[in-house]
Formats: sequence, structure tokens, C-alpha cells
Amino acid sequence: MMSRIFSHGAVGAMAIFVLSGCGSSDWQVRALPSDVAIGAALDNEPDINLLHAIELQELPLVQIPKAVRPCCAFGNAQKVTIGPVPVPFFRYANTLAVDSVGPHAYEAGTFSYQKDAPNGSRGTENNGQMYTLQGGFIDLAHVRDTADNAIALFYRIYPKLGELQTIKLPDEIGPRTIELGEFDISSLTARQRWEVAAAISVRLAYFMAEAHEIAQWHGYRSWAPWSETVSAYSPEDLYSNMLGAKIALALINNNLAMNKELYNQHMTQWLSATLNWLQPVSIKQTNALFDVIDGHWWDSQQPLPSKFMLLKRHYKLGDQQSPYLVPKAMAQSHSKWSEVEEIFESPQQAHHLSLSNVTHGIDIDAIAKQRLIVSDKFRDSFKHIPADLWQDGFTQADFYQISQYNQAQDEVELRQHQQRDDVNDPVTAQEK
Repeated sequence: MMSRIFSHGAVGAMAIFVLSGCGSSDWQVRALPSDVAIGAALDNEPDINLLHAIELQELPLVQIPKAVRPCCAFGNAQKVTIGPVPVPFFRYANTLAVDSVGPHAYEAGTFSYQKDAPNGSRGTENNGQMYTLQGGFIDLAHVRDTADNAIALFYRIYPKLGELQTIKLPDEIGPRTIELGEFDISSLTARQRWEVAAAISVRLAYFMAEAHEIAQWHGYRSWAPWSETVSAYSPEDLYSNMLGAKIALALINNNLAMNKELYNQHMTQWLSATLNWLQPVSIKQTNALFDVIDGHWWDSQQPLPSKFMLLKRHYKLGDQQSPYLVPKAMAQSHSKWSEVEEIFESPQQAHHLSLSNVTHGIDIDAIAKQRLIVSDKFRDSFKHIPADLWQDGFTQADFYQISQYNQAQDEVELRQHQQRDDVNDPVTAQEK
């Protein structure tokens, strides 16, 4: 997040440094045909299922992204402080229109410079937030991060499908691993094995996103001076993450991610088409809707990174996610109603998302777990949660319960925060 408030000169210098080395992380995967696939290909009536009997040769290994993209704090034109010092004359602008979304770049981090098509022009990702009629607010950094993680996991899981395997993930509040148990795949066709590996990968990538929400709440920082608690359980985060998982599932199952360039270009096209399918509004309308919910879902009077700039949080972790749509009644009572009235001319239809736990008879959660260990640095932040739930590590099966304890603690802290504001503002206190 802080990377977006550097001076233009600093950004330019850093971009040159980053871009100079961006070719070092290229990856490609080759599909090597087995004897079974060759036999099917040469048969007079080829069996399509047998043609999928391939082995993957990775040149080189697809690296799991080590850092998430700078996400966008919920709201628009927020004030910013660095430590106790406000940044004068600055507002953090993070909304964009659908036609401003740039080409995807695998593991882009803060900067990217990628083609949107084989003969297309280069550009940056231009991550930010936009409002859609069916998906509410969408955070593009979250969409992209989960898609990238799903791709990286797939190319580790598929070659060893059915075998014991441990995949190390980048640390956040402590060590993280994915543990895959042994299970029988002998009854699955080659195509079914591919689909099972894809389903496992996108589900685990989504759970990585849930773990990141928990980590932010408990004090994880990707940049030490900047608290990320303001972004923890943000209402648009997990819906956006699941959107990325769904897109990645489509790309994998359509063989559109066999090398970095192929994946980037198809992810660009699928992301654009998905956002348009969800019916995006204009950037002016997105900003107006943020104004409508100011004081209800977020507080423009609180500067970043104040935790309670965010008033509405989403603690309902799990494999079914629904978007938050701005209520018509709230919009009608706001001075910006004329700018957003056309959005509500017909009822908004929320598009719900889910990720299946069972595919081709395989219970994914029974054989695939993400395990997190809480390091000493973060143990105090768990003191409001029963120790037997986390002290020896926890998995995605515990995420929801942990989020409920965090919600209860947030409610206490928010009341205390509001009471302090009332003491500092006698007029507000008298009105209440």
C-alpha cells in the first residue's frame, strides 16, 4: 500500500531497477506425452481421455509468489499519516474504471510492465478498486494474487497427485506449509486427475488468502513501518480472492497457463471479461458510492493506516462468498444520489461464489491442509483466543472460529475508539 505514496521520482527510479530484472523469473511447463497418449493419438478413433495422459516437465519450477501486491484500503481519497505525522495535501486515490485495468503480470509485486496480447502494447497492472452491480466492490490486487498462487500450486500438486507432499509457503505470522495426504487416483482418468489437481490448487490458494486476512489482523506487515490492520477482513477482500481462484480454475482446465507469457495474456483477457460480466460502473460512480457509505462502512475522517478507518468488516470466512452491495435506501438519502441513481434503476443482483470441496469423489479438505504456526513475535496478539485453538498451530478448519474471536475483539476496540472520539469532540458526544 505504501508503495503508492512514494514521490514520482522514487517510483520511477525503483521501477527502472525492478524492470531491469523482470526477465529472471520466467517459467514454462512442457507437456510430455506418455506411451498411452501416443498410442491414443495414433489410433484411428483417438480416445480423448487417453490423450490427456501427459507428464509435466517444468523448466524451471514455477515459483510461489513471495510477496502480495499492494492492496487498496477500502474507501477513496483517504488521508494518510506516516507515524504520527499527517501527509499534507495528499489523498490516497485507489479507484479505477474497467477500461483502465492493465495487463496481468505473474508475481508483479509493486511494479509490472507487461503486454496485454502477443502483438499488444505494454502497460502496468493499474490495480485498484471498482464497483460492480453483481459483485459489489472488487479489489484487483486480491483477484490477481490468488490466481497467481493457484497456478504455482497446481504445478507442484499435479506431478505428485495422490502422493504425500509438503509445500513450503512464505512466512507471515510464522511458518506456513501445505500438507497433502496420500490418496488413491487409480480410478481417475488422466483428464480427471488434471481437474482434481486444479480444484485442490485453487481451493488452497483461496485459503492462503484467508490466512492473509488473519495475519494482517494479528500484526503481520509486509512493510514494517506500516500497519495493515486497516485492511484485515475488509468487506471486498475474500470475494475478490475467490474471483481470482475461479478465473485460475478456468485457465488451468483450458490449458491456458503453460508458460508465464501465455498465462499473463490469458489472465488479462479473462479478468477484463469477468469484470465486464459483473457489470462495472464508472470511476465517478464508484467514488460516489464510496461517499455514500462514508461513515457507515468506512470513515474518511480517520487517516491511513488507522485501524478504524474501516468500519465494516467481513468475518464470514469459508468456501461460499457473497458480495456486499450498497443499499438503495442508503444511496437515496445521500447528496450524491443524482450521480448513482441510474445504478439502482433495476434491482441489483448479487452473484454468489463458491469453491467445491469435493471433485470426482475426492474430499479435498480431507487430504489437503494449510498449516500455520504462530511465531513468538505474534503470540500476544492471540491472547483473546483459547490457546488450544492455535498454540500448536492451526489449519483452514480453524480459520472461521479464529475470525469470530477477532470479530468480538474488534467490537470491543471499536466501542473504545468511538468513546475516545466522543471525549475529544464534546459536540458529537452531546448529539449522542
